[in-house]
Amino acid sequence: MQTILGSTGIIGTELAKALTQYTDKIRLVSRNPKRVNQNDQLVVADLTNPQQVLTSVEGSDVVYLTVGLEYKIGVWQTQWPIIMKNVIEACKTHKAKFVFFDNVYAYGLVKGWMKEDTLVNPSSKKGEVRAQIAQMIMSEVEHGHLDAIIARAADFYGPNTPLSFATVTVFNNLKKGKKAQWFLDANKKHSMTYTPDAGKATALLGNTNSAYNQIWHLPTDKNVLTGKELVEIAAKEFGVEPKFMVLKKWMIQMVGMFVPVVKESIEMLYQNEYDYLFDSTKFEKAFNFTPTNYQDGIAATVKSMR
Repeated sequence: MQTILGSTGIIGTELAKALTQYTDKIRLVSRNPKRVNQNDQLVVADLTNPQQVLTSVEGSDVVYLTVGLEYKIGVWQTQWPIIMKNVIEACKTHKAKFVFFDNVYAYGLVKGWMKEDTLVNPSSKKGEVRAQIAQMIMSEVEHGHLDAIIARAADFYGPNTPLSFATVTVFNNLKKGKKAQWFLDANKKHSMTYTPDAGKATALLGNTNSAYNQIWHLPTDKNVLTGKELVEIAAKEFGVEPKFMVLKKWMIQMVGMFVPVVKESIEMLYQNEYDYLFDSTKFEKAFNFTPTNYQDGIAATVKSMR
């Protein structure tokens, strides 16, 4: 049995599709789980409840945590450590392997390429939370109590990703015939992980014994686009003019006074002030995997929105 905790988001969905290559016993766990494959087993659980997590994990060989919490620092600081503790304890109790789908917030501002051995040095409160929960996992690994993988992705894009910032600022606007938007500087490069690649790669890691007790960067095209280039390719696919506006910091702060999720994103703007470069060479070499290139990924994303 392979179990996905927090299964309803795009990563949980892509992972559930990809896991069918390895098993026909897939359990999807969330507050409101929905089948992805015909034979998926559905379990309703609140991941902040230790007993419900323990029950959800029972009988699992591999457990994946792909939950996305509300984008609020108060929620993250309160709930993430509780969820991580519950999942780690459940995996230890039931002797299950653990794969955590993570982002790059713990690294903070990196001048140059983010790699698996990049120093953990968060530049934000959300980054501090991600660093804390990643350390909870690696501490158990180092003490020999848990077999685990931390699988990290850059910001992501792809079909059916309504919450991706690229969807919100670029794809949705171009689809409506409006100007796309970009934060701070459209000439900075910004790595994006394609969600179907992320799902396939996470499944592959979870089913490769030698991959455990390490951090892995999920496959991401290294021919990184600037915001302007992303808009140009997307606009061409939509058959519209590549018009966009750059939102300056003061504009975002103004909107943040009225829109909570924008206010929450202000501390992450360092990711747009500088090049944001994500290196997945380790994964590509280990698994002979070629990430989807941006041209094809953007074309598929636009096609899915038509």
